Amino acid sequence: MTVDKKVISLIEEVAGLIDNAGFAVAFTGAGISVESGIPSFRGEDGIWNRYDPKILEYDFFRYHPEQCWPVIKEIFYTHFTGATPNAAHRFLARLEELQKLRCVITQNIDGLHQKAGSREVYCFHGDSSALRCLKCDRVFEVTPALLSLPLPVCPECRGVLKPDFVFFGEGIPSEAYQASFEAASNCDLMLVIGTTGEVYPAAMLPDEARKNGARIIEINPQRSQFSSTTAHVHLPLKAGEAAELIAGLLSITL
Repeated sequence: MTVDKKVISLIEEVAGLIDNAGFAVAFTGAGISVESGIPSFRGEDGIWNRYDPKILEYDFFRYHPEQCWPVIKEIFYTHFTGATPNAAHRFLARLEELQKLRCVITQNIDGLHQKAGSREVYCFHGDSSALRCLKCDRVFEVTPALLSLPLPVCPECRGVLKPDFVFFGEGIPSEAYQASFEAASNCDLMLVIGTTGEVYPAAMLPDEARKNGARIIEINPQRSQFSSTTAHVHLPLKAGEAAELIAGLLSITL
């Protein structure tokens, strides 16, 4: 990997900030999982360029679940199957293990942070590994048997099952919302990795952290909503590339 001198200087700055932080948190978006083979939602190769977003509109799902479920299975339970954590996921898990990172706040629903070993993960938009009944509100783990049904239904009451992540028109899970904003308010360093800053209220978290005095490091190969106004440092690399370089400077084995 060839890295120019300016980027090397930024990597050294980022490594120093992480090493000296007292309360560091990470805020991640779809970009961190692209190197694991999971496509992002937005952008040139994003999922919404291939599928109609209405399949994730809560009201449309309620009235037309039989139309939504085949597409949901293809996007979330075919693309996600077999995906493994990349260097960026492993790096954050190692930082937590070394007590240099308090938590990960993620917009992702792919579970890769947990697979990498991160323990304190706030799933701001929910989790694809569970299904919730729209009738009785019971929650079930995703199984091949449930996904084999043309329309997954509750084993208890036969109500329609919905993936337990946030659809358009739904609110953010209250526990994840509260924990995420509390962490953003108290941290002194936030790593913003692979997120464009286009989805609210999640996009408010880096601004909340900066408002309370935190240094903001953005890792994203492209400039985003955060690059000019929120980030103190913008590292223009893919998440996995940046993780390997920073880990090397900190003598962290991934």
